[in-house]
Amino acid sequence: MYKSILLFCGLVFIFFTCKTEKKDIKLVTDSSSNELNFDHDPHSFSKPEISSIKHLHLIANIDFPARKIVAKARYTLNPGFGKELILDTRGLEIKSVDLLNESSTINTKFKFGESDSILGKALVIDLNPAFPTVEINYNTTDDAAALMWIDKEQTDSKKFPYLFTQSQSIYARTWIPVPDGPGMRFTYSAEINVPKGMMAAMSANNTQNMNPTGNYKFEMNFPIPAYLLALAVGEFSFLPIGDHTGVYASPSLIEKAKNEFEDLEKMLLTAENLYGKYPWGRYDVLVLPPSFPFGGMENPMLTFVTPSVIAGDRSLTSLLAHELAHSWSGNLITNSTWNDFWINEGFTTYFESRIMESLYGKEYADMLSILGYQDLQKTVRSSDSLDPLTKLHMDLEGQDPELSLGDIAYEKGKLFLRMLEEHYGREKFDSFLKAYFDKFKFQSMNASKFEKFLTENLIHNDTKMLDAIKVWIHTPGLPEFKPSYTYAKFNNVETQVNQFLKSKKTSEIDAKNYSTHEWLHLIRTLPQDSQKFIVKTLDNAFQLSNSGNAEIQCAWLEYVIKNGDAKQYYKNIEAFLCEKGRRKFLITLYTALTEQGQIKIAEIIFQKAKKSYHPISIESIEELLAKS
Repeated sequence: MYKSILLFCGLVFIFFTCKTEKKDIKLVTDSSSNELNFDHDPHSFSKPEISSIKHLHLIANIDFPARKIVAKARYTLNPGFGKELILDTRGLEIKSVDLLNESSTINTKFKFGESDSILGKALVIDLNPAFPTVEINYNTTDDAAALMWIDKEQTDSKKFPYLFTQSQSIYARTWIPVPDGPGMRFTYSAEINVPKGMMAAMSANNTQNMNPTGNYKFEMNFPIPAYLLALAVGEFSFLPIGDHTGVYASPSLIEKAKNEFEDLEKMLLTAENLYGKYPWGRYDVLVLPPSFPFGGMENPMLTFVTPSVIAGDRSLTSLLAHELAHSWSGNLITNSTWNDFWINEGFTTYFESRIMESLYGKEYADMLSILGYQDLQKTVRSSDSLDPLTKLHMDLEGQDPELSLGDIAYEKGKLFLRMLEEHYGREKFDSFLKAYFDKFKFQSMNASKFEKFLTENLIHNDTKMLDAIKVWIHTPGLPEFKPSYTYAKFNNVETQVNQFLKSKKTSEIDAKNYSTHEWLHLIRTLPQDSQKFIVKTLDNAFQLSNSGNAEIQCAWLEYVIKNGDAKQYYKNIEAFLCEKGRRKFLITLYTALTEQGQIKIAEIIFQKAKKSYHPISIESIEELLAKS
């Protein structure tokens, strides 16, 4: 998932007090079950040490009028399964459960564990040693937080409705009963039936053409965790970009998207040159409607992205580099639990910067890195010095896994790897990473396992570095380390801003060749507009409140709000919040409004815009407004 170059402010604040009320569920365990080793996952009821699944086959009908998925999920169990299979569910309606073998089918008993406000309920299924396949008939309900149903009137052409899923972190359980933890992998296949005239796509092998019957079949032959299950149904088509890459998008966006993502094949080849062969076959991108709550989601073989990345000048395509990098760090090697989310995102953010440097040069990549470093420093400064949420390895037992999102996992994780690179040299560190990706492919990783591999293959007997590693991973805050980034471009921006503030002339700002990153740094550099001069002058000169670049526009509107100009720019703020559904943008601006005492404006806009927001975004904003 993409951690934007803007601070994902407010997320930790929103979720910090959202602790689960997890109750002990009394389940029968079978001590004679298989010997597979799994980390304890505080966010899953599943017990893979008792019984685990090898393959999921999903047969689903997409019922747009009823806004539900009516499905049959068939699970092939791994050999040595025990007396029961325990899956995660939340808000699903389970109709029946059967056991199958090659010759017969029998009905079996099932029960639910106690309900938890965040984790949902355990689905406990009685097994029979003669029946290695479990089949569940179920349907989703209105409580499916993973599902975004969009009326046709809200789409570009207004011809067809739209559906997409967002399974990370623990939302797969709201649309499929699954072992919903990142340390539990399985292959899957699917048969998806949709209304005629619509396309369906999944995180699997995809067709590039519409099937006139509305029946689509998918295969994912590599084992993946449940949070990488993804489905989209709507009016979209495909255009190739390179031999292994392409883009799906709605008719009004498909050509723009292809042009914007022109370097996608180059990114893929660059990533392969850095850390080894791309393992998944194809790498395609699907541009979702604006209500998609994130910048991107690294669903294997088919990344989901926000349309806000299409700025017209390819200035925001580092998002694609990030999601592509996840094909190695996250999808290929996955954090075993959400306690070690940095193993996904820290590695990926580091990998992203290496791709960007290889393609566009060190100066360009360093600007991205500096913005992320600034975000990290701000997050740490605003946290208590002993805040456990500023550790890389967290203990989220009894807490919402969404707490793992944010600058610590992304930027502190990246900075840790950058420290190792600068200490040991790029050539040696790259050899280490290649060996890491090769040795642990299609496996789960935790902090202690990584520390052991790091010690044996890079650090060896360097006791000083061994102590430093413990501090980086297990201690709150930010260790003393300043990365060797190039600041020339940003220093020039700061000089121009200072000249503008002295002369009051916007001609001092030579912005005609500014990158997005320079604009963001300029906005961050601006002081408080106490004399009500800066906002009006810069907006008149550069039309920042109407920028076609969503990153710049969001950063500027946040500055406007923080300087007490929310009422004057109400129409711009309202239009942005009604048109954009990316949660990072929404949290940034709703937080700024509430902090500036503009709660009434925030509530009015939210009531108008919420119908176009994803359930995950709605939940976050409601939490925020309730605390204001």
